[in-house]
Amino acid sequence: MVKPIDIARELGISTSALRHYESWGIVPKVERGENGYRIYTQKHVAYFKCIRAMNSGFGMKLIRKIMPLIQKKQTTDALWMVSEVQAQLFKDKKRAEQALKVLEQDDIDAVVNPSMEKKWYSIGEASEAIGVPNSTLRHWEKEGLIELERDYESGYRKYTKSDLRKLLVIRTLQHAVYSLEVVREILDEMDKHNIDEAIRITRDSLIYLDYLVKEQLRGMRYLHELCEIVENE
Repeated sequence: MVKPIDIARELGISTSALRHYESWGIVPKVERGENGYRIYTQKHVAYFKCIRAMNSGFGMKLIRKIMPLIQKKQTTDALWMVSEVQAQLFKDKKRAEQALKVLEQDDIDAVVNPSMEKKWYSIGEASEAIGVPNSTLRHWEKEGLIELERDYESGYRKYTKSDLRKLLVIRTLQHAVYSLEVVREILDEMDKHNIDEAIRITRDSLIYLDYLVKEQLRGMRYLHELCEIVENE
C-alpha cells in the first residue's frame, strides 16, 4: 500500500489531483480499506507517473483516451493513437519551418507550388496549401484574423499570395498555443510591413516544438514501462 500523500509529494501534485484521475477513469479502480482510506498499489503509482510524464508532451485529452485502453490491455491501440500525435508534431515542425522561410525570404513558393501560381486561390486551394480544413479558414476569418476579397459574381472567397503567407503564420502561431490576441498583434505588425516580431515568434514556436518532442520522448519512457507492467500481469 502506498499513501496518497507520498505519491502526491513525489509527483509534485495535490492529493485531489490523484482523486481527479481516479474519477476520470484513467487509473485502475482503487480499493478502500476498512477505515475507508484508498489503497494505492505500485501499479497505481505507475499509472500516476505515466500520466504526469505524458501530460506536458501529449496533453490530458490524449491521456484520457489511452489510459482506459491500457487498463483493458489494448496497448497496441493506445500506442497507435500516441504515434498519430507524434506524427502531427513533425508536421507542425515542417509548417513552422515553412512559415519562417516565407517570412525571412518572402518565399511564398515554400507554400504554393510554382506550377499553381495565379493571381488568387480558392478556399480549397488555400486549405490544401496551408494544411488546414476549410472550416478552420472560415473560423479564422470569422475571428477577424484575416479579411478576404470575394468574387463579385459568385461570392466565393479569393485568397492572394499575401493571404496565404498570413494564413501560414496564423497556423504556426495557433499550433504553438498562442492566444488569438497575440496572433492579432503579430498580424497587425505584418500589415504594417514590420515582420520582425512575426519572425521572432515563429522562431520561438520552433523552440517550443523542440521542447515538446523531448517531453514526448520522456513520456514514452513511462508509457513503455506501464505497458510492460500491464502486459505482464
